[in-house]
Amino acid sequence: MSERAAALEIAPARRDDAAAARRPMRIGFSPRRTMAVARKELRSYFAFSLVYILSAIFLLISGWYFYTDLEFFETMSFAQDILQNYWALLLSDIRLCLLLTLPFITMRLFAEERKLGTIELLYTYPLRDTEIFWGKFIASKLIFLMMLALTLVYPAYLHSIHRFPILPLAAGYLGLVLLGCGFIACGMFISSLCESQVVAGVATIAILLFFWILNWNEASFQSRLGDAVRSVSLFDHFEPFAKGVIDSWHVAFFLFFILFFSFLTLRSMEARKWTGRR
Repeated sequence: MSERAAALEIAPARRDDAAAARRPMRIGFSPRRTMAVARKELRSYFAFSLVYILSAIFLLISGWYFYTDLEFFETMSFAQDILQNYWALLLSDIRLCLLLTLPFITMRLFAEERKLGTIELLYTYPLRDTEIFWGKFIASKLIFLMMLALTLVYPAYLHSIHRFPILPLAAGYLGLVLLGCGFIACGMFISSLCESQVVAGVATIAILLFFWILNWNEASFQSRLGDAVRSVSLFDHFEPFAKGVIDSWHVAFFLFFILFFSFLTLRSMEARKWTGRR
């Protein structure tokens, strides 16, 4: 009887082992686990008032630019295509609003978790570094797209008063999306290096300002040097989008910028394996 009982106990165990062997192992990149990280980050964002305050500040400043830029062109009326020039100016002003707000969205992604010690718990989950990174990136991007979508009220209101071509404006918003994703990628890299949210936010603004001022005094450079400086100026690549032009070279630059800082962030996350840093 004891041998029979032992056999009966072994049989279910073997069946369980066979079933476990048939289950797909958690290897490789998983979109499902990535979205789980993104949902966790979104809940964390909306649990605190920071995202609401930043969204309000962003809309307040961009709304002020919408009114003042429109009043300026209404008063001057020196160009044939007033609205096209107006959109170029307004979109250039909105990029400044993004520069001042998005770094404070990304500053908490790694810095806050490292300061609170929760990043150690996060790294113990069955998650790959790429899943953690892209989950956080997607959550930040959704917050950014929500903020940007709210500004569509301005052109919608103007379109109800005066019809204008939509495609040039759509090109401008595409440029803002690419620019904002570049800001997020850069901010995530800085956050992965810092333990203080404030330091991460300020450092991100400083680096993005550096990519902006590269072409401020381009006339003082020699021709070859000036071309080299303009080729890495983040905001110089945005100008064609603001004017309603989509150029594959500028799209490729923004994609390279995003992937470059994503690569640096993943290497920063991987560094904990050989430095012992969390």
